[in-house]
Amino acid sequence: MYSSANTIWVLVAAALVFFMQAGFAMVETGFTRAKNAGNIIMKNLMDFSLGTPIYWLLGFGIMFAGSGSLIGGFDPMVKGDYSGILPNGVPLMAFLIFQTVFCATAATIVSGAMAERTKFSAYCIYSMVISAVIYPVSGHWIWGGGWLAQLGFHDFAGSTAVHMVGGVASLIGAKILGPRIGKYDKNGKPKAIQGHSLTLGALGVFILWFCWFGFNGGSTVSATGDDTLIAMGKIFVTTNLAAAVASITVMCFTWIRYKKPDVSMTLNGSLAGLVAITAGCDLVTPFGAAVIGIIAGFAVVLGIEFIDKVLKIDDPVGAVGVHGVNGALGTLMVGLFAEEGGLFYGGGFHLLGVQAIGVLAVIGWVAVTITITFFVIKKTIGLRVSREEEMDGLDVHEHGLVSAYADFMPVVDSVSDVFKVPAAAAVEASIPVTRLNHSSDHKPGTKITKVEIIAKQNKFEALKQAMNAIGVTGMTVTNVLGCGIQKGATEYYRGVPLDMNLLPKVQVEIVVSKVPVDLVIQEARKALYTGNIGDGKIFVYDVENVVKVRTGEVGYDALQDEE
Repeated sequence: MYSSANTIWVLVAAALVFFMQAGFAMVETGFTRAKNAGNIIMKNLMDFSLGTPIYWLLGFGIMFAGSGSLIGGFDPMVKGDYSGILPNGVPLMAFLIFQTVFCATAATIVSGAMAERTKFSAYCIYSMVISAVIYPVSGHWIWGGGWLAQLGFHDFAGSTAVHMVGGVASLIGAKILGPRIGKYDKNGKPKAIQGHSLTLGALGVFILWFCWFGFNGGSTVSATGDDTLIAMGKIFVTTNLAAAVASITVMCFTWIRYKKPDVSMTLNGSLAGLVAITAGCDLVTPFGAAVIGIIAGFAVVLGIEFIDKVLKIDDPVGAVGVHGVNGALGTLMVGLFAEEGGLFYGGGFHLLGVQAIGVLAVIGWVAVTITITFFVIKKTIGLRVSREEEMDGLDVHEHGLVSAYADFMPVVDSVSDVFKVPAAAAVEASIPVTRLNHSSDHKPGTKITKVEIIAKQNKFEALKQAMNAIGVTGMTVTNVLGCGIQKGATEYYRGVPLDMNLLPKVQVEIVVSKVPVDLVIQEARKALYTGNIGDGKIFVYDVENVVKVRTGEVGYDALQDEE
C-alpha cells in the first residue's frame, strides 16, 4: 500500500538533492579561475549525467539487491524485488531516484579538489567508477543492511556514506595529481590563487544550504505519523543551527587569525557545519547541533590550512577539509552527542567505537579503490593536462571555448558578415576635413603634456572639481586595480598571504597645453592628499602630437574648445 504523502516527500527531497549539483557547480566555478569555468560546469553536468545510468545499471543493485555483509547483489536496470528494503509506502522508482541523486553528490565532490588541471576524459572515467562501485559498496555496508549496519553504525543522511567518500577520493586524487602550476614556490611555501567570483561561490553555498533541508530532512523517507513529523522538524532545526553556528565560528576565528573575516573560508564553514551535522541530525539536540557547528568551524579552517601548508596538497575549493575532515568528524560526534547511546548522555563508549570502526573502514575502502582507479587512468590515458593546457586554461583546450564568459570573448564583426556591408570609401571622401584657423590662440611650439593620476576611488569627485576649477575639462577615467611598492596591505586568501594585493583605484588621464602642468599637479595633490599610504601617484609624459579626428586639427589646436 503506497502512501501519497511519503512518496511526494521523497520525490521533492530528491529534486532538492539534485539541485545541489547546481550549488556545487557554482562553488567550484567561483573558487577557481575564469579560464576553467566552462570545464567545471561541464564536469558537474556530466558526473550526474554519467552517474545516473551507471547507478541504474550497476550501483543500485550492488547497494540494495541483497543483504550480504559486504555487497548487495547484481541487478542491471533494477528489475529485482526490493520490497524488503523499501521505506514504508514508497514505490521502488521513487526510492531509486532518491538514491541516485545521493550517489551523484558523492561523485561531484571530487571535481572541486582536482579542478583546473585534470583531463576531462579522465574525470568522466573515475566519476563513473565512483558511481558504479566505490560509493555503492560502502553504501551497502551503511544503508543496505551490510556489516556496519548490523553493528549499529549510524549515519542518518550521509556524513560518511556520501561526504567522506567524496572527501577521501578528493584527497587521494589531489595528491596523485599534484598542485597547480605556481601554487607552491621553490621552498614549498603555498601561494594564494584566488577564485574569480566570490559571488558565484556564495550563490552556490546558499543553494546547497537550501537543498540540504531535502538532503537531511528527506532521509526520513516518510512524511506521515506524528513521530515522523516531529523528527522532521528537529532535523530541520539541527541542520540549520549547525550550519549557522559553524559560519559564525569561522568568521570569528579567521577575523582573529587573519585580522579580517575571510569570506571564502566562512562560506566553507557553512558547508562544514552542514556536512558535520548530516550523520546525527536526527539524534542530537539543538544544543548538540550548535556545539557540532562550533567544532566543525574550527576543524574546517585548521583542516584546510593543514592540507595546504603541511601536506602540500592543492585543493582549490577546500573539498577535503569540508567533506573529508568534517564528514569523519561529524560521524564520530554521533557517538558523543546522540541523546540515545552518546557518550555525553551516559551511553558509554560503544556507539563511539562503532562509529570509529565505520569511519576507518570506509576510509580504507575508498583510499584503496580510488588509488587503483587513478593509477590505471594515469598509466593509460593520463590524468593531468599538459603544462601548456593548464596555463592557457582548460576551457579552450578541452572544450574549444575562448571563454565561458561572453564579455571576455574576442569581438566579432557579425554585422559585416550578415549584411555584407560594402567596403568603406576613403576617409577623405567620407569625412571632409575642415582645418579651422585658430590663429588668435595658436602658439607654435607650445608643449603638450599628458598627466596621468592614480588615486583612490573615493577621491575622484574632489579631483574632478579641482581640475574643472583651473580650466581642465577633458579627461579619460578608468577603474583599475593596482598597488605601489608597498604591495598593498597584507591580506589573506583562505589563510595564505597574498604576494601582491591589488587594490581598486581610479586612473585619470589628462592632456594639457594651455593650463600650466605645474598648476595641474599642484591642484591634484591638494585634492588627493590625506597623508596616508595609498594617496596615489602622478605621472607626467611628453606628448609628441595630438590629432582631432573630426576636424583633422593637430597639436595645440586639437586641444582647444570651439566657440
